[in-house]
Amino acid sequence: MPVSDSALRQLRPVLDLLADGEVHSGESLGAVLGVSRAAVWKQLKKLESYGIPLESVKGRGYRLPGGLDLLVAEGIEAGLTPRTRALLGELILLDRVDSTNAQILARLEKGRGHGAVMFAEQQTAGRGRRGRSWASPFGGGINFSIGWQFNGGVQLLEGLSLAVGVALTRALAEFGVPDIRLKWPNDVWCRGRKLAGVLLELSGDLTDRCAVVVGVGLNVGLPEASGENIDQPWIDLNRVHPGIGRNELAASLLNQLLPLLETYPVEGFAAYREAWQQLDQFSGRPVRIASARQEWTGVDRGVDDTGALILETDGGVKRFYGGEVSLREAVD
Repeated sequence: MPVSDSALRQLRPVLDLLADGEVHSGESLGAVLGVSRAAVWKQLKKLESYGIPLESVKGRGYRLPGGLDLLVAEGIEAGLTPRTRALLGELILLDRVDSTNAQILARLEKGRGHGAVMFAEQQTAGRGRRGRSWASPFGGGINFSIGWQFNGGVQLLEGLSLAVGVALTRALAEFGVPDIRLKWPNDVWCRGRKLAGVLLELSGDLTDRCAVVVGVGLNVGLPEASGENIDQPWIDLNRVHPGIGRNELAASLLNQLLPLLETYPVEGFAAYREAWQQLDQFSGRPVRIASARQEWTGVDRGVDDTGALILETDGGVKRFYGGEVSLREAVD
């Protein structure tokens, strides 16, 4: 079973009541929940321990400023296309988990998990690329992982993280989110800042039957305190296009991603290259590529049909294939 927090699950009834953002008295909450005001107060204190920003309104009660648009299976399923429904193996929603990628990867390694999708309102050990952590405060984003099995080896998956980025931009475009760009190899940017990231993890026989976990973290409404530990400029949807329903957006993301995973072994990245190039944040600009031991500077010339970055340097053209390198804009 996925690792989730049973205490937080027990607090879900009071959280559901507060999710509307309105002021609720302790007495009214207790009446609905069938508990005393003292018991309500204890539950509210526990909610605060999970980083859920409760506000006490003197003489009136408690509220969640701005409310919470909680993910619900019915809300997501209502927005799925027939094709996506056919491809979806299992839809799992958790309040709290260590890492959705870790949980789906564990399922795949046991021969399960194909088509499984796991969303979590909060991750305690969310993973980013190159060993980084991913900030995921409760209800502050859309964080999920998809498991998918392939026949034919890992070479069929070249460029997949870039194609996933294109799929994310297409879902965001359905809601009119402006100024969306892509940063090689796996970030979605908006107005020069990071909006979403992609993390792929592989398992199985890399030359034959293998599986991939596609992990996505999309910032929706990050509290400033949560962003203090992010090591690069970031942005969230509420700053550029507030009011998008999280369930509707989650469904649109799956409508793009599950068909992509089904057809990718045949189509490959070549089917997404032109779209990616049009959204390249650093196309034609000086950039710096860094690994743990070496650094290269040059001009970003886009990507090839495998998703490799083409870097024009003083010493000639070089290609980079993701892995343990990072890209930053070159600063004089």
